Amino acid sequence: MNILLDPNLAYLILLGGILLSLLALATPGTGVLEISAVFCFLLAGYAIYTLSIHWWALVILLISVIPFFFAVRGRNKIFLAVSILLMVIGAMFLFAREGEWLSVNPLVAFVSSGITAAFIWFVAVKFLDVIATRPTHDLDALIGQTGEARSNIDKDGSIQVNGELWSARSEHKIPKGSSVRVLRRDGFILIIEKIE
Repeated sequence: MNILLDPNLAYLILLGGILLSLLALATPGTGVLEISAVFCFLLAGYAIYTLSIHWWALVILLISVIPFFFAVRGRNKIFLAVSILLMVIGAMFLFAREGEWLSVNPLVAFVSSGITAAFIWFVAVKFLDVIATRPTHDLDALIGQTGEARSNIDKDGSIQVNGELWSARSEHKIPKGSSVRVLRRDGFILIIEKIE
């Protein structure tokens, strides 16, 4: 574990943990990102426990999560930029050597922070764009459309309208293969009638 006591490696592991945890917050799912982030934070935590650190830099790192949360929830790119800036500053100055502000190699610090910040910015902006996009499928546009019954409809069944299969409901029995018209919708269920 003595290899982890190199501030440069500890810094890179910490950046990896930060990157993975921010990605896990933005895209929860399988748990792989979460587990990887915890592993990186355990290794970085050992280094933080063993090496000297600037406590103010650790506070800045912890605070950087708050604007990131508001950026993701509020879809605000200014909060995202503030979060990335705080994260980079906190991580760069976290590890301390006596009499030095920056114990990490400046080249390692600037290159890895720049790459991490650019990656987080790119992924988070794309994520914000995706969640801000409204669905393009207008279900109300199906009203008045004609289609074909794909099953016998005795109260409930399925129809095909505009190349898509839909659940449908009718007051009257409709045999499979009949032409139908959409009258209205009830959620994702189309209310239909048989075309005579």
